[in-house]
Amino acid sequence: MATNADESMSLRRFDIAPGTARAIDVKAGECIRVVNAHGGQVVDTWAFNATDANEHLSMEHSRSATYRLLFRPGDGLVSNRFAAIVTVTADTSPGIHDTLHAACSAPSYHYYGSGDAYPNCEDNLRQLMRERGVELNVIPCPWNLFEHALVDGEGVLRDEPSAAKRGDYVELKAEMDLVLVCSACPSTVGKISGSAPRGAVVELYS
Repeated sequence: MATNADESMSLRRFDIAPGTARAIDVKAGECIRVVNAHGGQVVDTWAFNATDANEHLSMEHSRSATYRLLFRPGDGLVSNRFAAIVTVTADTSPGIHDTLHAACSAPSYHYYGSGDAYPNCEDNLRQLMRERGVELNVIPCPWNLFEHALVDGEGVLRDEPSAAKRGDYVELKAEMDLVLVCSACPSTVGKISGSAPRGAVVELYS
């Protein structure tokens, strides 16, 4: 997918089919764009320290670091060790990216009465990390890019279909060497990706 990135930069593109995920090696200083290729797609996103998967992008630590539920361009996000891990450099979407929901999983589908035979973001992450020799005992809360989930005035969490349009993207700068994992969420619980998941694209600039 063409974007307005500087043409002098080297570009790598990674397509993510609906319900699948990609694990991408990212060097410190590289630019990441997670692109809503078709509009309306939620993308569960994780970032792990490339040399120590026990350190990862942490939603709870980043909320403490920014004092926000929703992160904005200019925000520096941190790991579970309060180390700088990514900086948000741009966001062309409406800017709503959930930081509260756990990844969809076989148990969550069962809990919501949807059966457990679907692809899901938790299993996608486990499999990709297992292929790299990493067995995850605990699944970090993902950064649910483009997921329209907000807390109302009574403290109730409410979901709406993603408002992201075709071509909207979130841009990040890697602050350390990373393994980035993005899963094009297949969940239809709450219709967070509208009527059906559509897939996404990750672009990596160096």
